Amino acid sequence: MRSDFKSYFHLPLTNPSMQKPGLPLLLCCLLSFIICDGQPLPDSVITRYKHAKTKLERTVSVTEYVFQIRGETDFIPKANVLLDYLKSVNDQESQDFVQLSINDQLAKTGDYITSLTSCLDILSRFEKSKDTLGIMAAYRELSTSYYYAGDKEKDVFYGKKSLPYAKELNNVSALTGITNNISTSYSQNNMGDSALLYAKLSVDYSKQLNDPIRVAGSLGTLGEAYISLRKFDLALPFIRQSLIGGANFDDLGTVWNLNALSQIFLETNQLDSSNYYAHKAIDLSIAPGYKDQLQRAYEYLSQSYEKTKQPDSAFKYLQSAVKIKDALHSAEKAKQLQAITAREQSRVLEMEKANAELNSKIKIYSLIAVLIILAAIAFFLLRNNRQKQKANIILETTLSKLKETQAQLIQSEKMASLGELTAGIAHEIQNPLNFVNNFSEVNVELIEELASKKKAEPGDPLIQDILDNQKKIVHHGKRADAIVKGMLQHSQKSTGRKEPTDINALADEYLRLSYHGLRAKNNSFNATIKTDFDPSIASVSIVSQDIARVLLNLYTNAFYAVQQRQEGKPQEYQPTVSVATKRSGNNIEIRVRDNGHGIAPNNIEKIFQPFFTTKPTGQGTGLGLSLSYDIIKAHGGELTVESKEGEGSTFIVTLPVK
Repeated sequence: MRSDFKSYFHLPLTNPSMQKPGLPLLLCCLLSFIICDGQPLPDSVITRYKHAKTKLERTVSVTEYVFQIRGETDFIPKANVLLDYLKSVNDQESQDFVQLSINDQLAKTGDYITSLTSCLDILSRFEKSKDTLGIMAAYRELSTSYYYAGDKEKDVFYGKKSLPYAKELNNVSALTGITNNISTSYSQNNMGDSALLYAKLSVDYSKQLNDPIRVAGSLGTLGEAYISLRKFDLALPFIRQSLIGGANFDDLGTVWNLNALSQIFLETNQLDSSNYYAHKAIDLSIAPGYKDQLQRAYEYLSQSYEKTKQPDSAFKYLQSAVKIKDALHSAEKAKQLQAITAREQSRVLEMEKANAELNSKIKIYSLIAVLIILAAIAFFLLRNNRQKQKANIILETTLSKLKETQAQLIQSEKMASLGELTAGIAHEIQNPLNFVNNFSEVNVELIEELASKKKAEPGDPLIQDILDNQKKIVHHGKRADAIVKGMLQHSQKSTGRKEPTDINALADEYLRLSYHGLRAKNNSFNATIKTDFDPSIASVSIVSQDIARVLLNLYTNAFYAVQQRQEGKPQEYQPTVSVATKRSGNNIEIRVRDNGHGIAPNNIEKIFQPFFTTKPTGQGTGLGLSLSYDIIKAHGGELTVESKEGEGSTFIVTLPVK
């Protein structure tokens, strides 16, 4: 389970070994628990802060107040009151730590974009001031924000970046939280061995703190590691200990544990217990806005009802989970996240360049210093007639070596700059390339519109030449765009567990589920369903949940297509969706066909692109087919489409048999 911001800096106020020059280590306690109610700061807090003689005393005065309010519900308003006060006394370091605690709450409730933007600004300030404690705190909050943004790779990256700082500070509390969160990320990615390693480290650190609540949190994380290893009998006692130990102290930890229990009972087919704990998790997640845990509980309920052959209920909770997921990871947020990532990469490149320049200057100054020393030695030797010739030889040799070393240094710096340029060029070229493509496409449409007007002569060669040239620009612009995206994107491998699965049964089950789900929304809709399953297809090793999601998306699109055509109410039209499976050599094919309107030829090539949709505005995100395409690619297969306007479309899933 994820640790709260407080867990990284919960330190004894009298431990001098934890203090660093600059901001006292104790300040982190202040920022960990700002759970506010929007009321003015008490006079006693302000009085103690003003009468404090040292920065440490001021920190302690506010820390005690923060511990008093940490159990209150209105977090953001009171945190902002504290921020306003700290701004009025020009205490920037304290403001940054307070803002990190606010960012922690924002990320947990889904506003990870705001959190990431703020954390990067704060990290930049701490790096400039070389504040070790602040850098560690910023890295940890970046890790948390990327976790809730769904980027587990960057989550682990920043978590591990914070570890050396925590060890340098000998901050056992921070080490407990950091290792706890890294373990959670590995568990979520089904990397059980790594998750178990960091979970055990977290348990060991937490026991050093002599804090039962922290021990309970680490035990819950240890239980999750065993779940990822599918050792449910080992996981169950740790989850229960964590749930009991954290009761009435940590609502988020309680929700994590409830979902963990639901997952264990789901995997062990104790479905009544799984449903019970999932509903409890839902009840505790709604009010504080723990959307990721709410989505998780809905998914467990959907899977549970699938196992009990209750497709309507399964579909209902699946829809709820998908709705939350779409809200958490909308197209707009995806664009903002991409922009933030690009900004951070640019910032890192600038820092690396500045460090390289600084190192280069240091080396050059060192060489100059050596040269001066050697010149002084040579001058001294020149004053001795007996050593004059020897001194000249030494000086010439030294100068030659210095020039050679300087030439090598200059070449090294040129190569480093070239590497940085190569790394950053894809990011720098992406935005102008998008403008080229977009305005080129608009110009094609304008030229075609101009050619269609009565004032323009049909087939005017000048207009046609302009149109042809513009289309070539569009074509090559898109080609360049594909190349840049290929540089920027890494293929994401599925982290799910592959299991032998009956493809025919899976295809038939989700076909019925999709149809009944649509009928539940519109009981006037009827369609003919045809199936042709190849009985020779044995079980295939796949991630069944991923392939099921692909099939559900294809079926939903097929029923949508025939429903749209039926709205024209042609008497001779009968909506029909057919599904067929076939073994072909070392592959199997799943064909999903509909007799809807079909796909326009100019849309065929774009149908699998992210955010492209043929549905009216507001009815589709354009992510379904793109995600389906990526899932099939991750399985080593292909997803293709055949379509003819007015007759329908056929989507073909090809999977290798292994």
